[in-house]
Amino acid sequence: MLPIVTANGKDEIALLSALRQRSGEVDKQVAQTVAEIIENVRVNGDKAVEEYTLKFDGKLPPAIEVSREEINDALTEADPDFVSTLLNSMENIADFHNRQKHQSFIDLKENGVILGQRIRGLKRVGLYVPGGTAAYPSSVLMNAVPAKIAGVQELIMVTPPTKEGKANPDILTAAAVAGVDRVFLLGGAQAVAALAYGTETIPKVDKIVGPGNIFVATAKRQLYGVVDIDMVAGPSEILVLADETANPKYVAADLMSQAEHDKLASAILITTSRKLAEETKAELERQVETLSRKEIIRESLQNFGGIIVCDTIDRAIDLANEVAPEHLEVAVKDPFTYLGRLDNAGSVFLGEYAPEPLGDYYAGPNHVLPTSGTARFFSPLSVDAFVKKSSYIYYTKEALQEASADIVRFANREGLTAHANSIIVRSEGEEA
Repeated sequence: MLPIVTANGKDEIALLSALRQRSGEVDKQVAQTVAEIIENVRVNGDKAVEEYTLKFDGKLPPAIEVSREEINDALTEADPDFVSTLLNSMENIADFHNRQKHQSFIDLKENGVILGQRIRGLKRVGLYVPGGTAAYPSSVLMNAVPAKIAGVQELIMVTPPTKEGKANPDILTAAAVAGVDRVFLLGGAQAVAALAYGTETIPKVDKIVGPGNIFVATAKRQLYGVVDIDMVAGPSEILVLADETANPKYVAADLMSQAEHDKLASAILITTSRKLAEETKAELERQVETLSRKEIIRESLQNFGGIIVCDTIDRAIDLANEVAPEHLEVAVKDPFTYLGRLDNAGSVFLGEYAPEPLGDYYAGPNHVLPTSGTARFFSPLSVDAFVKKSSYIYYTKEALQEASADIVRFANREGLTAHANSIIVRSEGEEA
């Protein structure tokens, strides 16, 4: 089910190349279909949204917007233990993200110059949340909590209606707990387009965040620039970096925790121990039989999984940095020894008691992470994703005169004489 290769400069590269194939170009037919949906929604608004809801979801919900009463009722009627879990998780998420907040600042110079930066939350953000079988209330918390901490004025959630024409109750409960302001029942590329352009019913937003299928991801990609987006996420992935001290039972379980997401998900073990490699492979075969999504797991591991055995931990770390995984587990004797060398990963899990699901649901750091090697230059979702910054400048006449020669010289070197003139007329006290 999971091939084992020895790192020799060739075989491991061939194995890892399969990872990159998962994030190839978007299917042209999907891209064309999404472009048509976006244009229809842009031109026809609610009418187009209703047409696509009927086409893809089977029927229209009684009302496209979920009432405040229904949102509150979802919380009241929810399993108290589930609500308690949501609240405990939200407390951890809020504690972590509160530490990311930045303050506006003002810098008063001795010569009367005033420089500053103003930080404030975005006015309105759209949150896409899948519904039905792929309903993830944890994603509601991971997106809504940092948005609220950032000071977003209004958080609009869209989620596909169930067959009964309602919101998934767990999603609605999470929305109530997290303080989502409004909830609309629509999904797919049409939901993304409605948020980007606004319709008669659905407010236009400044940014769209949240996971979705290939049509949702493609719509976000095509609408970037009309609105901001969090990132274009690919299939989920995990890389476990392990030495001979790692527990093969834990390693196998963690590899499958990501493989179950999707047939395109990737699970890689890089280890310095051939014994651990063999024992982990055996554990995978044993444990998978008890899991509900074993067929997805098997296909994911077969096509996009692998075990690489390295001679040294240094080579293993180099390979991990090259892959730049979404989730990186460090199952070695002293994981903190290597933390400073692990440069490319969305989130790092240290030690045998920090499995990836801890980060997905509970610990506090965000689970919206860069995938497909983009951890080389992208970061996890954070409070920064929901703010905008403006700088401001004030100069006195004397301060501008002192700087004028340098500014004019810059402008003239770039051939922008009107720029230079804007400074000169002030320096000479002339009218423009």
